[in-house]
Amino acid sequence: MTDVTSSKSTRRPHHWRHDLIELAALFTAVVVADTIAKTIAKGPDGPYLLVFSAIALVATAAFHTWWARRHGHASHAPPGDDTSGVTGGRSTTTPAADRRGDTGEADEDPAADGPANSGGTSLWRMRTTVADTPGSLAALCTVLARQGVDILTLQTHPLADGTVDEFLLRAPAGLSAQDLARETAAAGGRDTWTERADAHDLVDTPTRVLGLATRTALDAAELPLALRQLLGRCTLHSVPAVSLTGRPIGEQAPVEGVLEETVMRLRDPHGGTIIVERPYLPFTPTEFARARALVELDARLGPRVPRGQDVLTLPEGNEITVRRADQRDLVAARAMHDRCSARTLGLRYHGPVGDADRYLDHLLSPRFGRTLAVQTTSGRLVALGHLLWDGDETEVALMVEDDWQRRGIGSELLGRLVAMAEEAGCDSVYAVTQSSNTGMVAAMRALSLPLDYQIEEGTLVITARLASGSRPAARPPQEQWHEEVRRAER
Repeated sequence: MTDVTSSKSTRRPHHWRHDLIELAALFTAVVVADTIAKTIAKGPDGPYLLVFSAIALVATAAFHTWWARRHGHASHAPPGDDTSGVTGGRSTTTPAADRRGDTGEADEDPAADGPANSGGTSLWRMRTTVADTPGSLAALCTVLARQGVDILTLQTHPLADGTVDEFLLRAPAGLSAQDLARETAAAGGRDTWTERADAHDLVDTPTRVLGLATRTALDAAELPLALRQLLGRCTLHSVPAVSLTGRPIGEQAPVEGVLEETVMRLRDPHGGTIIVERPYLPFTPTEFARARALVELDARLGPRVPRGQDVLTLPEGNEITVRRADQRDLVAARAMHDRCSARTLGLRYHGPVGDADRYLDHLLSPRFGRTLAVQTTSGRLVALGHLLWDGDETEVALMVEDDWQRRGIGSELLGRLVAMAEEAGCDSVYAVTQSSNTGMVAAMRALSLPLDYQIEEGTLVITARLASGSRPAARPPQEQWHEEVRRAER
């Protein structure tokens, strides 16, 4: 970490003795000038004496300038290193460290007694609570430095009974989480939590928050993902204000939200409540304020989805357009339902066909996931694909109108939905279907991903484990598209 020292703190102190010396020199100069003036006025060699005096004055001024320059550099040399918060031989003074004081120890390298770094390093995220008193942060930094730990970033979260300090650390590979917790406790830290970090955590917090805000501003469906990335590993649930039958569900959160230790409740701008849970680590007021700011941003911008679209050509020459959809497509989606057979609706919704229209408003809401729509050149909707956030899991669901089935449209939608899930950092996706739905089973197999099959009360659940780089591109070239269509027709 970098030490930024104010120029005011390095300025030499001003003593009253300097003022007294300057005043005495002034009086002496006045006396000498008066004597010289009288001598010149009364003596016969006055002009010569005046010339000699001028030469002496110039020589004295030159000597004074040389002397000042020689000793001025030494007086403005940077101050010696301070051991307060030294990490790996580098100063780590921060505003928070200034707030809590200095250890007042002599100059030394605290890392000299720590473990050697020759065996490599690893990244850690650590959060601990310390007393908000002068010297508490400095003591903690010194203990970490003696173990060879480098503090990369530091965030402070003020509390009523202390301060939560969140660190990103680079530690020797041989230092375990238990070692970090033990050393932190010895320095006065409590409720310490540690986990492994990666290169993505090296992005500083303001940059990361601005990036999440930008993504949320461009796409309303990004809000749940942005909250999850902002708050770390947590479970997020969007509870609608009313059920599918129109009955109120629970009590809606107040406008300002509610913070209850490990549970955060936020008012959903689209109706309902957003519930965020993190059982392993309580939320801080700072995290609550950041989450509420993202929700308020989403509320101000209103409904929005990216308007990009891709035009694809089927083997018979018909063109289709793949684009994002939201609740503004509700009428077109209901019209597609009316054109679908009872078998198609039953394979998709696994329940009474008459209730199919009730699910659409929920499925098209960006709060519960992302939706892709396929439309013809006339603008008619013929297929829908959903990527739904289900707590810590992610569900994919497809429905293609009867007249447009067996043309590879479902496989194209599924590939794009899985690509979205990978981009969002999901570990897996699952599809709920029936064993008789051979089209959905074939589309999942065509992903070339590891699949798990599970039968639950006559329903088939297929889970695909995602891995970066283990599947083809989300938008294949035209020749790959035709190959997928021919494979689906066979």
